Amino acid sequence: MAKEHSFDITAKIDTQIFKNAINLVDREVSNRYDFKGTTFEVTFNEKAKTLVLIASSDNKLEALTDIVIAKFLKQGLSSKVIDELKVEDSSGGNRKATYKVVDYIESKEAKKITAEIKKMKLKVNAQIEGDSIRVKGAKLDELQKVMKMVREAEWDAPLNFENMR
Repeated sequence: MAKEHSFDITAKIDTQIFKNAINLVDREVSNRYDFKGTTFEVTFNEKAKTLVLIASSDNKLEALTDIVIAKFLKQGLSSKVIDELKVEDSSGGNRKATYKVVDYIESKEAKKITAEIKKMKLKVNAQIEGDSIRVKGAKLDELQKVMKMVREAEWDAPLNFENMR
C-alpha cells in the first residue's frame, strides 16, 4: 500500500465530447421550427480555443446559446466551459457572439483553491503545478474531504479530478 496518495485538480476538457456537443447543437437547431428560414452558425476554432455563434437576432442568439449550454450539460460538461468575450453585429444584419473555451485554471483562482484547502486544517499538501493543482495526503478520507469541498464551492473554472493514486 502506498504511503502517500494524491490527485490533481484540473480544468481540462475532453475535446471530442466538446465537438460532439457542438454537432448536436447544429443538428437540433436545423430541425427546430423557430430557426426555420433564419441564419445561424456554430463554429469551434480548436487552435484559438474559441466558439463563435451567429444568429439573425438577439433573441435567436440567446436561444442558440441556451441550446449550446444544454448540450454541454447533457454531455457531462460544465456550463463554465465557455466564457463570453463579446457580442457584436455581423454581416447581413446578424448578431455574433464570441466565447472563449476555458480549459485551464487561472493562477488567481488556483491560489484561492489552495488557500481554501489549507483552511480546512487537514494533513494534506496542495501545490500549484503548471495548470493543475496537486493535492497529496497520507489518508484517502482526507483527500475525499478535500474533493467534496472543492466540488461544493463555487469556482470560475470547470474543475475536474484526475490521477487519483
